[in-house]
Amino acid sequence: MRSHSVITINQVNHYYGSGKLRKQILFEVSTEIRAGEVVIMMGPSGSGKTTLLTLIGALRATQEGSLKVFGHELNGASENLLVRVRHNIGYIFQAHNLLNSLTTRQNVQMSLELHEKLPLSMRQQKSEAMLEAVGLGKQIHAYPDELSGGQKQRVAIARALVSHPKLILADEPTAALDKKSGRDVVELMQQLAKQQGCSILIVTHDNRILDIADRLIHMEDGWLTSVENTNRNIEETTRPLLPVS
Repeated sequence: MRSHSVITINQVNHYYGSGKLRKQILFEVSTEIRAGEVVIMMGPSGSGKTTLLTLIGALRATQEGSLKVFGHELNGASENLLVRVRHNIGYIFQAHNLLNSLTTRQNVQMSLELHEKLPLSMRQQKSEAMLEAVGLGKQIHAYPDELSGGQKQRVAIARALVSHPKLILADEPTAALDKKSGRDVVELMQQLAKQQGCSILIVTHDNRILDIADRLIHMEDGWLTSVENTNRNIEETTRPLLPVS
């Protein structure tokens, strides 16, 4: 049975700058990500991957085309709607973005501050349980500068997952890690997200982690060039994806 779409993108174009400096970054991008899928988006630097990721994450305004997340149209959406969408997304970036003045538990707990109905004791408990799940149960009172790069990224994963989001967006989560740490991090992300039933979209250049994906999306020069279904090992052609000269 086909699962429902968490993300539906149809003919999305995006531009930077204005006037003579206006430059098109995304061209007629159309694809979807279904509930529970792990999707990896690849492509050379400047191909539009991060721009598309930030549009999906409601961190940037959709300019042209339709982009629906959790069934909500983001093109023309109110700020209140965008905030509600963001509440259901966990973000993991190459730079772990931890606050050095906070302990690991406090960094994770920040994701629960928006859940005002949760008492402080419950927020602390959930944060500690998630740190335990990522293998850092003994480091709940440690500060970021006392952790390795892999451990910091594990804290970032715990922070992204502690509020049980419906979607995880990860931008180059293994770029600053060695081979083993990078592998450990993505396998952990996959395992925990699958347990919670959320979808994952990872932007990466790391060929070593492609096997964790259900599908691979390839971007080039702002165009979606192919979608490869790794489970069935087939190539889905989604109409002429590059402009025909």
